[in-house]
Amino acid sequence: MTASVATPADTAPMPRPARWTADAARRAADQPAAALPVITAADVVPILAGHDLWDMWQIADADGRTVVVGGRSWWFFLAAPAFADPDARHDAARIHLTSHGSDGWRDHGPAFPDGFAPGSREWSGSAVLDADGATLTMYFTAAGHRDGSRRFAQRLFETRGRFEAGRVGDWHPPVESVVADGAVYRVADQGDAVDGRIKGFRDPGYLRDPADGAEYLLFVGSAGWVDAIDDGVIGVARRTAPADPWALAPPLVEAIGVNSELERPHVVVHAGRYYLFWSTQARRFADGIGAPTGLYGMVAPAMTGPWTPLNGSGLVAANPSAEPAQGYCWWVTGELDVISFVDAWGLGGGVAPDPVTRRAQFGGTAAPWFRLALDGDRAAIVAA
Repeated sequence: MTASVATPADTAPMPRPARWTADAARRAADQPAAALPVITAADVVPILAGHDLWDMWQIADADGRTVVVGGRSWWFFLAAPAFADPDARHDAARIHLTSHGSDGWRDHGPAFPDGFAPGSREWSGSAVLDADGATLTMYFTAAGHRDGSRRFAQRLFETRGRFEAGRVGDWHPPVESVVADGAVYRVADQGDAVDGRIKGFRDPGYLRDPADGAEYLLFVGSAGWVDAIDDGVIGVARRTAPADPWALAPPLVEAIGVNSELERPHVVVHAGRYYLFWSTQARRFADGIGAPTGLYGMVAPAMTGPWTPLNGSGLVAANPSAEPAQGYCWWVTGELDVISFVDAWGLGGGVAPDPVTRRAQFGGTAAPWFRLALDGDRAAIVAA
């Protein structure tokens, strides 16, 4: 398995990207039905003492169903020690295995041994369990480099290992899934963030298309064909058989001039339709759009599109105006359950300008679950 850069033949099955327009995104500023309940102190229940946990993904089978073993679902979170400033967590992120059952959450330790991943920290991805119930493939982002430098380099890797209830291990050496071509997808290798922003090539999300068995990796990308601040795209790589190399294809969605980061993209196939979801923050929209931090999405009859924004704007669920930063990184399971993490809560509509306040009001744990109802190009919160 080797990294691949697309050729014109590789990209032929995929059409030009759908455009998330400014007009559509502006509609999200006035969709109160998408607002989630305010998070309270009773909702902020730590999973691992002394640690912050955030972005998460479940162990799923190739059809997208959540794996349940021993009455528990199994989840990977990014985790880091609870630093004085929680913003420092991104520079020390490790992937942890957790589980969820009737008694709540349990932590099962780091997914990888020390020094295993080819970066200086481990960022988000997805995990797929084979039909044998034991062979697990982890897709993840290697951020930075092993020399320990803080660079915002992002590369997509995968590794196969073993899953048993309570542990993962026996990982094969990680291999790079696919690399940015520098033309369609900008190479993400910044030394420092610019105005709090970084270019993207991260968050691989796996999908096996039930229509033809082709496999896809979705990822956060930055458009390589423009020089713009708001250059977010949802990228995709494709292969027709597991033994084939991944090949880059054109993005599924582009938000040039609208948004700079369409994070944690993933697809749920439901009732014969393909639902593409991603998360983004209010501060990642271009000036004047005014859309909230939330879960967004599009729907299509096939992976090849055409993709239409859900609810007219793309907005599916949002932080309430009373607490606009209370949660982030929504992940929709194949069962239409939605999880996220508690971000900056209890601020009464304000912001956390200093590390002391950020620490006091950063949740660093799973947020309350809710469920979606999907009907054509409409998505609604039905339980929260």
